[in-house]
Amino acid sequence: MEIRIDSGVLTDAVAWAARVLPVRSPMPVLGGLLLEAGGGGGLSVFGLDHEASARVETEAETVVPGRALVLGRRLLDICKVLPRGRTVLAVEGSRLSVSSDGVRFGLSLLPLDAHPAAPALPPVLGEVDGDAFARAVGQVAAAAGRDDALPVLTGIRLALDGPVMTLAATDRYRYAVRALEWHPGPGAAGAGPADVVVPARRLAEAARSLAGAGRARIGLDAHTIGFERDGLRTTARLLDGRLPRHDKLFALGDHAVAVTGRAALVEAVKRVAVVAEGDSPVQLAFEGTSVRLGAGYEDDVASQTLPASLDGPGPVTVAFNPGYLLDALGSFTAPEVRLHLLGPGQRALLADGDGDAHRHLLMSVKPLV
Repeated sequence: MEIRIDSGVLTDAVAWAARVLPVRSPMPVLGGLLLEAGGGGGLSVFGLDHEASARVETEAETVVPGRALVLGRRLLDICKVLPRGRTVLAVEGSRLSVSSDGVRFGLSLLPLDAHPAAPALPPVLGEVDGDAFARAVGQVAAAAGRDDALPVLTGIRLALDGPVMTLAATDRYRYAVRALEWHPGPGAAGAGPADVVVPARRLAEAARSLAGAGRARIGLDAHTIGFERDGLRTTARLLDGRLPRHDKLFALGDHAVAVTGRAALVEAVKRVAVVAEGDSPVQLAFEGTSVRLGAGYEDDVASQTLPASLDGPGPVTVAFNPGYLLDALGSFTAPEVRLHLLGPGQRALLADGDGDAHRHLLMSVKPLV
């Protein structure tokens, strides 16, 4: 195998495929990236572990077609320090040489026959706009759990029902839901509604790679989800289990609704949280046409007052973990945020002025005294 390729193009392709490689593995071959140069030109870079796979095809000049398997993270380290410009990759005996503008590296080849084959994309159900999908996944991912002892809570629910895709995530203390439009294809007609849980990290990585690329195809079967657009294909194993349903949690009944500026609230939370030790809460006291934020205890305290409106029984005081509150506020983009409030120590639902496509539920904690 021998190819000529721009170093920047090579680095981007290797970085994208290497993201799925395991950090540590009892099987060294799984740390490899498979490079394939076809007779018609172009380079394919493929990597996988037991949970996900990534394949990218990019432009390259093929001198000698062939295949090579090398340690992916080592190749990525090399790519990052290559001079800008044309790079030559060539198999020379038992190693792959990488040379560019007088710089030369050699990498040991791994056995090709020990590397698993690339998985096929599951049956395609339809398409989704890459930009809209990336934004939606980003909005819910912050609420996904981090505790591997509860694997299903580390995932994002992806439900397909007609032309609506629903994404949801929860770590038991907060719950984010985002609905968006997708475009079912012929394969979705016989499949019916789908409801699966995808590892949040894998879905977020896939979503970021789809941004700015128009529509992407979605494939799904009983064990795997896949996304494909021109030159890129990625798959991920589904998680077992289901997330708790959000319907009843989001039905608040009689409650107050407060509205305030989102950006100003974000800055105020960051400001008063400076005196909040550990996970001590930030308090929001809504009354009339203002909200007073407060944090801290005894003599170490901070407060700020912002304009706000309150509709419903009041005044209302709630308190939140400042990190959770900032995550929730950061997932919205509208100038104003609406807080649906039951009262202290109860559920609070955040939404924005663009409707209820995106909602974020937080548990209010005991207010400051």
